Amino acid sequence: MISPLAYIDPKAKIGSDVIIHAFAYVDADTVIGDNCEIMPYASVMNGTTLGKGVKVYQGAVVGADPQDFRWKPGLASRCSIGDGTIIREHVLINRGFTSEKGTVVGSGVIVCAKSHIGHDSHIDDGCVIGNSVNIAGDVTVQHGSILSSNVIVHENSTIGKFVLIKGGTRISSNVPPYVIMAHNPVTYYGVNSVIMSKHCGFCEDSIDDIAKAYRHIYQCSTSVFNAIKRIETDIAESPERAEILNFVRSHNMKLAGHYFEAD
Repeated sequence: MISPLAYIDPKAKIGSDVIIHAFAYVDADTVIGDNCEIMPYASVMNGTTLGKGVKVYQGAVVGADPQDFRWKPGLASRCSIGDGTIIREHVLINRGFTSEKGTVVGSGVIVCAKSHIGHDSHIDDGCVIGNSVNIAGDVTVQHGSILSSNVIVHENSTIGKFVLIKGGTRISSNVPPYVIMAHNPVTYYGVNSVIMSKHCGFCEDSIDDIAKAYRHIYQCSTSVFNAIKRIETDIAESPERAEILNFVRSHNMKLAGHYFEAD
């Protein structure tokens, strides 16, 4: 059902069983997947692709121009939203222009009201972005992570898998997988064990090994380099251990909430 009071550019590609309510705006060079719903006063701008079953609530703008002085009108820029993602009221998602895929929000993501996702950021599947979260450009949020209300994530930061960031926390570095971060300055707050065990299928032994790894990193007053050596010696090989070590090494051992210098 498409309301005659909605604006649909003739160059937009609309899938089957799509609902577009009155006063919604769908620009040219857009793809609206099957079973999507676009609520009144929501806008889907040029260069944007919505997967199947996406719902965009009132006042949201998906695929807005990048907020970056390097971007100029006419430069190619893209935004893609995965299947089943929910975009709540007054969310702003900017297109990306510095990476091939542009801005990417994965499948099954919930982006709550008044949040902002900047250009070229990648939000992986299954994430929850709380109310009034501000994510700058070139940020990565990996699978299954939760950013509570009013979190701020600065540019070029990466948040690992199954992380929980508590409300109001400011992130300006890299958050390794499986942890809880809170406060300002940001502080390690333990392992995200409740979510991991009840909703993500992690066993007790795996969670214990993850907690032991982070005791070495955050609670032993040593450098990240030394913590890695201790983890390799003290903890048996596992996919979770490998995930932690690979994350730390691939981000130059720069971790949010770690304040000890090299020994």
